[in-house]
Amino acid sequence: MAHQEEELTEPQARDFQDLCERRRNGEPIAYILGSAWFYGREFFVNNAVLIPRPQTEHLMDEALRFIRGAMRVLDVGTGCGAIACTIAAATTALVDATDISPAAIETANENARRLGVAERCRFHIGDLAEPLGNRRFDLVIANLPYIPTRDLPKAPDPTSFEPRAALDGGLDGLVVYRRFLPKLPSLVNDGAEVLLEAAPPTIFQLAEAVRSTFPTFRISVGKDYSGLERFVKASAAGDRPAPAAA
Repeated sequence: MAHQEEELTEPQARDFQDLCERRRNGEPIAYILGSAWFYGREFFVNNAVLIPRPQTEHLMDEALRFIRGAMRVLDVGTGCGAIACTIAAATTALVDATDISPAAIETANENARRLGVAERCRFHIGDLAEPLGNRRFDLVIANLPYIPTRDLPKAPDPTSFEPRAALDGGLDGLVVYRRFLPKLPSLVNDGAEVLLEAAPPTIFQLAEAVRSTFPTFRISVGKDYSGLERFVKASAAGDRPAPAAA
């Protein structure tokens, strides 16, 4: 429409029709284009990773408000690396990130390379925090699967094309978080902060679980762009940790 003086070649026309057919079947635009935007940056994505969501950007706001200097940050369930790479690009923090999917870690490494933050992002293949040994962090962020199994979308819903392992939160949507929470106290430094994304129907249940895990922390619930409860913030009493030595 923008260039009506030009004619598509037959191969171009066939490619365009193929793309239209993929979209008609429900495939997300981000997978068709191979990219998605998050917090003002473009990320390479494919069907091995969850597509970054705008509702996660308020969680990112909280993270960037907290970080100062070369703090140690952990991103659990990194997917395409959107959270980890954004933090590394916007701060001088040192970021570790994990994912159980080797294909997701490969995608995250590619995004770190494209954004020029590979030197401050280390990606690890493994379940939750298992690859990290005894390391501790000043900020822990997790965006784990939180959709109840019965509510998983079906085709042609675009979300049904995303990896099930990144969506399926078990019977009530919190099964993966329940496995992760007992590990959290051994991961955080004094004065640390924890940010966990979930869905509005389960967010207060998750908040109570976090309160039981960290009885001395301040627990609050944050909202997304739509005004829906989207993430739990747990803040240690007292001052923030000092930045790590360079």
